Amino acid sequence: MPIAQTDLETILREGFPDAEIAIEDLAGDGDHYKARIVSTAFAGLPRVRQHQLVYAALKGRMGGELHALALETSAPA
Repeated sequence: MPIAQTDLETILREGFPDAEIAIEDLAGDGDHYKARIVSTAFAGLPRVRQHQLVYAALKGRMGGELHALALETSAPA
């Protein structure tokens, strides 16, 4: 069963409480999203590590409830 956009945002906010988060449903099917996350948790980390932190926050939902997630991550300017 696909994950709702509001549920995805809730999960990401739990993992990154200070973050500015914007989520877009790319296909309208609840299965393909784009997430833009700006968080102090990403400060000084390479992009690969930032994405690993996001996947960890999703607690195994990638590939199951969530088929595709395009990530745009950064630390605040």
